[in-house]
Amino acid sequence: MGIDEAVLSDIEATVAATQSPAVLAQLRQKYPRMAWLRCDASDVAETPWKTVGLFDLHLVGGDHCPQVVPDPTQATGFILARRAG
Repeated sequence: MGIDEAVLSDIEATVAATQSPAVLAQLRQKYPRMAWLRCDASDVAETPWKTVGLFDLHLVGGDHCPQVVPDPTQATGFILARRAG
């Protein structure tokens, strides 16, 4: 399935513009078919796909069990991991 470049850019811009936990609700409304999770950055050991302001963005994918994936073409959603700031 994957996530295309236009959607990735829009998500990055939305997170950059909002910079609060409320961004999760906005993204869920905008992209309801994607998986959306939020946690503290210290809860995720993997390297983020991007860091935007206070959030590390991790791509999530997987057929049965969700996992962090490195490639947007494998992704079906995101983890927004908030860094202390």
